[in-house]
Amino acid sequence: MKIILTHEVSGLGAAGEVVDVKDGYARNYLIPRKFAIRWTKGGEKDVEQIRRARKIHEIATIEQANEIKARLEAVKVRLAVRSGDAGRLFGSVTPADVASAIESAGGPKIDKRRVELGAPIKTLGAHATSVRLHPEVAAKVNVEVVSA
Repeated sequence: MKIILTHEVSGLGAAGEVVDVKDGYARNYLIPRKFAIRWTKGGEKDVEQIRRARKIHEIATIEQANEIKARLEAVKVRLAVRSGDAGRLFGSVTPADVASAIESAGGPKIDKRRVELGAPIKTLGAHATSVRLHPEVAAKVNVEVVSA
C-alpha cells in the first residue's frame, strides 16, 4: 500500500515522503496513530505542505545539530517521580517526561518523538537515553531518576 508519512518514522522515512509498506502495517499501525495517510492523487498536493512544515521544525544542518548536541550533553537532567520502597517506580518514565525534564533543566526544547529510551525506565538511578537531532547526529543524555 502506498502511503504519505505525516511524521518521521524510524526505519521508514521522514515526514512528506511517499513510501510503500505492507497493508496491515499501514492499516493497523501507521494510519490509526496519524503517522501516515493513504496516498491518493489529491493527497499528492498535501505532500508539499507537509514538507514545508517539516522544514520549519527540523534542524537544518549538521552544524546546528552538533551545537544542540553539545548543549544537551552539558545539561544535568534530574527527574523526580513517585516510587516504592524498593526503588521501583509507580508506572514508568516516558519520552515526554524526559523531554520536559530536559527543558526544565535549562536545555533546548525537544520534541518527545525524538527521544529514544533503550528500555522502559522503571527504577530509580541513572539511565542513558538518546535524542535523534538529525539523521546523522544523536545526543546521549543521562537522566537521573530520583524519588519525589
